[in-house]
Amino acid sequence: MKRRSQSIRGKRAKPIDTPHLPSEPHAELSAELSVNEKALREAFQGCSDIVFRPIRTTPELLLIYTDGLVDTKTLEQVVLKPLIYNGLSAGNVSNGIPISGEIIQAQLIAVSQIQTVSTINEVIDGILKANIGLLIDGENRAIVAELKGFERRAVEEPEAEVSVRGPRDGFTETLRINTSLIRRRIRSPKLKMESIALGRVSQTDVAIVYIEGIVSRTVLDEVRNRIGRIQMDGVLESGFIEEFIEDAPWSPFPQIQNTERPDVVCASLLEGKVAIMIDNTPFVLIAPMTFWTGLQAVEDYYERSIYTTFIRFVRYSLFNIALMLPSLYVALSTFHQQLIPTNLLMSIANSREGVPFPTFVEAMLMEFMFEGLREAGIRMPRAVGSAVSIVGALVIGQSAVQAGIVSAPVVIVVAMTGIASFAIPRYNFGTAYRLLRFPMLILAGMFGLYGIVSGVFLMIIHLNGLRSFGVPYMSPMVSPVPHAIKDIFLRAPRWMMTMRPAFTAGANAKRIPEGQRPSPKREEEGQ
Repeated sequence: MKRRSQSIRGKRAKPIDTPHLPSEPHAELSAELSVNEKALREAFQGCSDIVFRPIRTTPELLLIYTDGLVDTKTLEQVVLKPLIYNGLSAGNVSNGIPISGEIIQAQLIAVSQIQTVSTINEVIDGILKANIGLLIDGENRAIVAELKGFERRAVEEPEAEVSVRGPRDGFTETLRINTSLIRRRIRSPKLKMESIALGRVSQTDVAIVYIEGIVSRTVLDEVRNRIGRIQMDGVLESGFIEEFIEDAPWSPFPQIQNTERPDVVCASLLEGKVAIMIDNTPFVLIAPMTFWTGLQAVEDYYERSIYTTFIRFVRYSLFNIALMLPSLYVALSTFHQQLIPTNLLMSIANSREGVPFPTFVEAMLMEFMFEGLREAGIRMPRAVGSAVSIVGALVIGQSAVQAGIVSAPVVIVVAMTGIASFAIPRYNFGTAYRLLRFPMLILAGMFGLYGIVSGVFLMIIHLNGLRSFGVPYMSPMVSPVPHAIKDIFLRAPRWMMTMRPAFTAGANAKRIPEGQRPSPKREEEGQ
């Protein structure tokens, strides 16, 4: 597993020539304020949003912050006013003690998170992370205090993962808000969050989240190793990291789950998985991922098991329709007409009168147009996107049939396929089957049912060979055990799922004690 992961990422982990800061920022701070100011101004040359605010007190101070990332009102109240009006300008003594960095840090700045740094690089890093830097003449140390005040999106319900029942909050683009949503649900010191900065230029904050004692140590170590090898200029979204750490980059199937829902992340952590949270994006990565995860919706675990089991059977049926219905229609109508009932065959033949294209070309043409309408609906403004998709499908389909370019059965088949594809809960998982539908159509158009069977066998072989951080992609079906298959084709009652998935659980594999089955007792009068 490790040898394979190294070979995959070894080609992409080469050093990258990137612009870097001058050598001065890595030097120690000087006791002379003018020297430090000159070095910082050189480092921030051309950065119009960096504010240098000198404070003419005794000793002299220099305040530096990033405009737009710092709450200026709080800055005035808790930093500037205490420094200017609490006796600093009148002299060099406060309660008989000479003014120093310790006095300013302990008595004059009312900020919860504050630290002392000793290098230019640490000052620059703090300023760029929405902190303020305060330099004091005569001291070779600086104060960095957190005063974040940039605009943040409110916590809202995710649009891509809607559920009828369940929590309505979703992740935002701020890492600390996202980690707080996890901490609210799992109030345990065993919930660990390891921080790392990725991107030579962007210095994006990334958090590796897991539950100690539940997580699989093998998976956790592999996640750390793969993320630690990433070398690039900047990380702007979770997709940047996903492409570096997945096992099979050329596979159409996603090997890392992404979600905007905190409850999904918490449920995955309780199963022993690892979450990767990235600043500036609401999408969180979860590893490892299996094939069955892509077919499970969040609402499956909030409704009663009997409802969920029925819905899963419907979903799996629609999943097969989305993959193979156009291919079956092309294969049967082109090569195996004897398998079609006579009345249906006559109806198809009548509808195809005057159509100039073979069935395979019809299906490919309509599938391509359907994908184009879907993409257009996504890219257009929301106010008109859905209307364009619906009206476009109706107009094009009806006009094409009336003009005799395509037959009505092909339009029906493509429409049914499109509806079935929307039943797949995970967008990227559904995209994989939208992509595979075209090779299956080509095989059906060339070889009929034999081509479809061959395509299905090739897909099964590929799925059985896939790994996600060392975990077989088809787990737990590759080594079925009774407790592991209770959450695949059906969803057993929660009191029956006493064990965590064996392929992700660490040392603590049991999540529910035995004997939790509900057994209501009827109390009668006189007993």
